[in-house]
Amino acid sequence: MAGTTTAERGESRRESSGPPPAGRFRPPRLRTIIISVAGLLLATGAALWLLYGSHWLRVERVSVSGTRVLTPAEVREAAGVPLGDPLVSVDTGAIAERLGRELPRIRTVDVERSWPDGIGLKVTERTPVLVVRKGAEFVEVDDEGVRYATVPRAPKGVPVLRLEPARSGPAAASVRRFGEDRLVREAVRVARRIPKPVARVTGEVAVRSYDDIALELTDGRTVTWGSGELGEDKARVLTALMKAAPDARHFDVSVPTAPASSAS
Repeated sequence: MAGTTTAERGESRRESSGPPPAGRFRPPRLRTIIISVAGLLLATGAALWLLYGSHWLRVERVSVSGTRVLTPAEVREAAGVPLGDPLVSVDTGAIAERLGRELPRIRTVDVERSWPDGIGLKVTERTPVLVVRKGAEFVEVDDEGVRYATVPRAPKGVPVLRLEPARSGPAAASVRRFGEDRLVREAVRVARRIPKPVARVTGEVAVRSYDDIALELTDGRTVTWGSGELGEDKARVLTALMKAAPDARHFDVSVPTAPASSAS
């Protein structure tokens, strides 16, 4: 069998030295790589200068929203936002911690960057469910049992907590076992479950022990509530009982399956 001719071998060499098949990776030229890297470095440098070195993206204003008792000025002062600093470098977490420490009335706060030059503080204040007498003043207590502010007058519609811990008998043992703070938390637990129509006319929540809590209404009626357990059931039964016995002066829902009312 005859071998390949000289012409055929030459043609084969030309084909093998031709351009690579379509789809095969072509490495970029060194010049292209250098230009790309230089462009990336310039863009990064410009971005860093804009964020940290320029005067365009610096803190110039602090806005406050959500306040009810506090004033925006009080919140701004306690926040201590560093005016003039680059906006990107402001430690929002530290601002939130500082506000919680300096202003216990604040329950939560969202600290947000407002580009190009602002910081926004969205405040949620605590709401009292009870107040505790402290001399001539009152300490507000929220629904988590946190005592967070002292005020000269009790807020309208907020019951006064009257602690009357028993000194002897089983009730006294309850007080020693749970402590005063636990009694306050139990009173808060009760206050959260009082039906709204009743809560509006509740003047005091009297606590003798963990399971001996009573409501004293502003019109002279009283409610024996018991402990904070089964609060939803007690609220529902109390509402029905007051409708069924509108002239009653005392209601007992300490055992919601066996409620009672009386004229005295």
